[in-house]
Amino acid sequence: MPALLLALWPLFALIVGGYLLRRQNFLAEDFWPGAERLNYFILFPALLFHSLAEAPLDNPALPRLSAAVLLGLVLAWTALQLGRRLYGWPAARFGALAQGLLRFNTYLGLAAIGSLFGPSGLALAALMLALLVPAVNLLSVWALSNEPGLSVRLLLPILRNPLILACLAGALLNLTGLPLPTGSDRLLSLLAAASLPLGLLCVGAALQPRELAGELPTLAWNCALRLLAMPLLAWIVARLLALPAQESTVLILFFALPTAPSAYVLTRQLGGDGHLMAGLITSQTLLAAASLPLVLTLLP
Repeated sequence: MPALLLALWPLFALIVGGYLLRRQNFLAEDFWPGAERLNYFILFPALLFHSLAEAPLDNPALPRLSAAVLLGLVLAWTALQLGRRLYGWPAARFGALAQGLLRFNTYLGLAAIGSLFGPSGLALAALMLALLVPAVNLLSVWALSNEPGLSVRLLLPILRNPLILACLAGALLNLTGLPLPTGSDRLLSLLAAASLPLGLLCVGAALQPRELAGELPTLAWNCALRLLAMPLLAWIVARLLALPAQESTVLILFFALPTAPSAYVLTRQLGGDGHLMAGLITSQTLLAAASLPLVLTLLP
């Protein structure tokens, strides 16, 4: 537990710092939307591209991680569909609840794994993102849609996602065996290094405690499922598939992360319940400061 706290507390310190900077108006209000856009379209894709371009895609962990991710998401999605049938959630509400359960704060995940495992952990995390980012975005758009099945209209936002495009480009470059142009490796490293701290500051700036009122029972059970039940599910899957220790920890950590702040943007764009989504992002991010060390200690 002390080692985990030492690795994780600087990450949450950055989140708190972002919250205080915005609430104290230390920076202009229009700085934060620009910072989020810079990170989402340039810095963070550079990190993903660089990680996957250099990741060992012949890594024997890839088939195991693919099976674990697929099994975990299928079980969680099935449970969500059963809940929707039982409670009759409309698409606007179901989409927010589904994203609260399925999406994850990638900035926090990569920063935590880098602190815990260094480059070897980040290589595994890049493989995990290549699997999770397309799948979770697809399910999120599907959950917010009133359409009963998948369609080309639903797939287009997925195919235009800069994170997915960066993962695909990095993987393709890796598979071709072509080296990065001279100097570009250093450039990508610099862009990647800026991504995580800026992303965590933006997470804190986006917190909206006032959105917690009025939805406390829903927030409570969704947070419990995301922060406790989902990592327990990942632990069971890891045991069933006999994953090695480091792969198990990376899988459990990704399933234990709070939901992504970008879920609010997607929810608003597709007509979902923005108030509920903002409450889920805020409550999960705040509670994760306690739940992440607890989960990683109890589910080694």
